[in-house]
Amino acid sequence: MRHHWLLLGACGWVLLILMFVTKYINFRAMDERVVSHNWTEFGTRTTRVQRPEKSSYRPAVQPSSAPTGPLQQWQSVIDQRNRLLTSVCQDPVLRNLTHNPVSKFVLDRIFVSDAHKLLFCQTPKVGNTQWKKVFIVLNGAFPSVEEIPENIVHNHEKNGLPRLSSYSPPEITHRLGSYFKFLIVRDPFERLISAFKDKFVLNPRFEPWYKLDIAPAIIRKYRRFHRDPNPQAEAPAEERSAGLKFDDFVRYLGDAEGRHRLDRQFGAHIIHWLSYVELCAPCEIKYDVIGHHETLEQDAPHILRAAGIDGLVTYPHIPPGITKYNRTKVQSYFSGIGKRDARKLYSRYQGDFKLFGYQRPDFILD
Repeated sequence: MRHHWLLLGACGWVLLILMFVTKYINFRAMDERVVSHNWTEFGTRTTRVQRPEKSSYRPAVQPSSAPTGPLQQWQSVIDQRNRLLTSVCQDPVLRNLTHNPVSKFVLDRIFVSDAHKLLFCQTPKVGNTQWKKVFIVLNGAFPSVEEIPENIVHNHEKNGLPRLSSYSPPEITHRLGSYFKFLIVRDPFERLISAFKDKFVLNPRFEPWYKLDIAPAIIRKYRRFHRDPNPQAEAPAEERSAGLKFDDFVRYLGDAEGRHRLDRQFGAHIIHWLSYVELCAPCEIKYDVIGHHETLEQDAPHILRAAGIDGLVTYPHIPPGITKYNRTKVQSYFSGIGKRDARKLYSRYQGDFKLFGYQRPDFILD
């Protein structure tokens, strides 16, 4: 009888030990599955950052994992702009107007901040000066944008801003594939008006070659055989005393065949009225953010936050109303322009209008 109870006790201990071992094995298996799953997810995220399908940029905090904040709110606008650009880039009908090789000329337009892994493609007459100041501060030349002398900003020998063209091909490829990239655009026709005023009428930085060399060359070619289509139209007051008139400028820009010889003669000065496609190749380079001059009050702080530099530098003060689209000004400048010349001009910049969502200016063209 005693042996019987000892046998039953031994069997009970064996059952308890088996139950404990089984639970331990199941627990370890579950733990290993969890660890393996987490490692796979982390590896996938790392892979996306290193080999992005479209862009190396991702919002600092995903909307699904945190309350919606300023970065996420404006990111939806940025995403919409990027989707539009991708769609237009894929339109075969517009290909000749939207695609441009990433040449040395384009790489010359792109400023680099290696310390913060940033690339900025400059687009003249779209607040380009202010972004140069931001990069000068980021590169350590000055402590704040307010302390940078104006004569330093555009002096490329003194401002310390490296251009992407100064790197080797492998270094260029690496930066284009992994750095945060952005550019700023503006209504194409309003930008042309700004370029005309700045270079041929006001010329605040005293660049005499625009009035003494470029303006006479355009006048000789495009005023000789043309008459004012609307002699009663009154030009803007600031233009009346200028040697080059806006209609001369429009004819020059809209001449698809004849302006190339002049452009070669003018050299790099033409960057102030080249299209965004020619300057920055937006269908070939996947920019993370496309800012608009008209919404710069929202775009500038968004870019600083998205690039992770908002704690290091501030964008210069934006005077109230300066970024607003001025339809009255555009109508005034185009009031003396013939419809045929205006349509030719639109044909040249149609890619910019389409890529960046600017409406066709029917009030000028029709």
